[in-house]
Amino acid sequence: MHEQENELSQQIIGAAIAVHRELGPGLLESAYEACLEFELLQRKITVERQVPQSVIYKGVKLECGYRLDLLIENLVIVELKTVEQFTPIHDAQLLTYLKLRRLWLGLLINFNVPILKQGIKRLVNG
Repeated sequence: MHEQENELSQQIIGAAIAVHRELGPGLLESAYEACLEFELLQRKITVERQVPQSVIYKGVKLECGYRLDLLIENLVIVELKTVEQFTPIHDAQLLTYLKLRRLWLGLLINFNVPILKQGIKRLVNG
């Protein structure tokens, strides 16, 4: 049912691993974001950076300053981090974005790890 998202997530993870191998840990989140966008575009994958996300409250669309780090093929949200470890607030943020966008799959990627596989978390909406 979610074959396209699963295949896309594998491609995103592959691109993120390539970026991490090249740069290693220790840079700002914005650097990884720019490099991952570049890597995905090189692979002919559609990506949007810093996508505004509004909230609908009582039927009114409100801009609250939310921004998705990366929106891939309008199917997968990627939130990038450079933290010691993920916390519940990181999960909550991504799950909220998935619900607001009515999307199924999101990836949390923490570049502040020795091996990137240790810093990847898949979250699904519903």
